[in-house]
Order: sequence, then C-alpha cells, then structure tokens
Amino acid sequence: MHADAVALLDDWRPTSPAAADARDRTLALLAAGPVAMSRHHRRGHVTASTLVMDPTGSRVLLCLHGKFGLWLQLGGHCEPVDQTLVAAALREATEESGIADLRIDPVPIDIDVHEVLCQGGSRHYDVRFAVVAPPGAVEQVSDEAEALGWFPPDRLPEPLASGTAQLVAPALAALRRSPLRPAPSARRPGA
Repeated sequence: MHADAVALLDDWRPTSPAAADARDRTLALLAAGPVAMSRHHRRGHVTASTLVMDPTGSRVLLCLHGKFGLWLQLGGHCEPVDQTLVAAALREATEESGIADLRIDPVPIDIDVHEVLCQGGSRHYDVRFAVVAPPGAVEQVSDEAEALGWFPPDRLPEPLASGTAQLVAPALAALRRSPLRPAPSARRPGA
C-alpha cells in the first residue's frame, strides 16, 4: 500500500494551494517508508476518508463522530488488509455507513493534515475521496458514530469538523467530471 500511496500522490494534481502543501507534507512523511501507513507511527500516519454523496449530488452523508462530537466525512486508518489507499477509503466508507455497492472516484479530492487525539495524540495525513451511494441507499450507524445524516451540500450541520466543508466543491466536481466507477466488489465477472 505504501508504494501505491506514493505513486497516487506523485501523480495527483492538487485541488487547492492548501491541498498542494498537504500533499508535499504527506510525501515527506511517506519517505519514512511503509510504517507511515500505520497508526503506530507516532509522529503521524496516512489515513483515508470519503465524502459520500447521493447519485444527484444533492445530499452528502456525514457522521456525528462518537469521540469528537463533530459532524465529519467517513474514513479512518489504513489496515493491513487494504492494498491501496482507494481500497482503504472504500472499506472505511462501507463500514461506517453500512451501505453496500458504494462507488469511489480513485482520484483524491483533497488532502488535509491535522492533529488528532487518537491513541494519545498523533497527526493524520488524510487523503480524501469522493464516493457515490446507490439510489435509495439506507445508512446504518456504526459503533464509531453517534448518528449518520444526509445533508444538502450548502446546509451542513454544526458542529462541523474544520476540514469537511472544503470537500464539497471538489466532490461535486468529481461527480460532474465523470460517473464514478463501480466498487471492485460490485463488478461482475467479464464486465
């Protein structure tokens, strides 16, 4: 997964000056090697998150995080089962939403570097993706959340995590740019 993360970020065209700075900081962290993908890397580690949208882009799904008490996008730590950052983001979105057959755009929409209190304090280098839920999807609250809710992109709930609102414009642009590809598990043999 480390090599995938480096290649993905080397090729990525940032969506903002702040995202460009965060990408450069993340690539510098990745110079530490595969350990930078693990939550055990105390000075910081790469995480993957998603802004889940309905197929029309008229609603986004956010989580009221149980530990932080803030509404934010779905996502979290990379795990040994994840082969790529895209796979980690999709796994996290599926686990935290309870929605099957999510579709993910493999091109990041943002990167954000922020301090967190997880495991005694660390820094997340969060690579963020756009995801589309299937029509009529019904979410299920995970153990990590107090609640899940669908919100219009221009009326996000409070209290909102500081980096969440900045995901809306690039996620909607990803949706307009091209239909998001089906998740690997949703592809039929021979398709």
